[in-house]
Amino acid sequence: MKLSRHAVTLVSALLLAATAPTIYAQTTRIAVVDLQRALNETEDGRRAKARLKRLFEKRQQQLDKTQNSLKAQKEQIEQLIASKAPQKTIQERAATYQKALIELQSTYMEYQRELAEQEGTLTREIIARMERILRRIGQSEGYTLIVERNEGGVVWVPSNLDLTDQVIQRYNAGEGRDGESGSGGGGGGGGPSKSKTKAKKSG
Repeated sequence: MKLSRHAVTLVSALLLAATAPTIYAQTTRIAVVDLQRALNETEDGRRAKARLKRLFEKRQQQLDKTQNSLKAQKEQIEQLIASKAPQKTIQERAATYQKALIELQSTYMEYQRELAEQEGTLTREIIARMERILRRIGQSEGYTLIVERNEGGVVWVPSNLDLTDQVIQRYNAGEGRDGESGSGGGGGGGGPSKSKTKAKKSG
């Protein structure tokens, strides 16, 4: 499940805002976090990914069924042309085929929107909880800035400055819910996946 650029940018901006009041009163300390890996490895993230995968597979099966039907219609039209069927019959079949093709393309776009909206719904609260955990880490451990590893173009960082494992552990322990007080954690580093239904154009 791929994290949207907008969400990542928002996290970074909020974290910077949270640490701004003390930015000049301490030595600059920068850490990184891989929110994509954290999203994929938290228990809630795995459940969200599984639900999204089920929806994706269901919609893909529906698209495949329609595409197979269109393929059969196209073959019938080609057979009518080859057998020199009446032009009116060919035109009627072709019009029906064209209408079904347009409907398939519209359905494909609708499914893509549905998947994107569902992903946003399923991951919104997960990301919000991670933001709260990262704010607490940043404030309690005196970080000036926490950078998202993938969006920030980070090539390498010492493992003690990668907060990903700590975020995953604290999240899975229940921290970050509204009104929840924090708990401790460790350190570590890592790497990243968006579902796209495929409508192959017939014709």
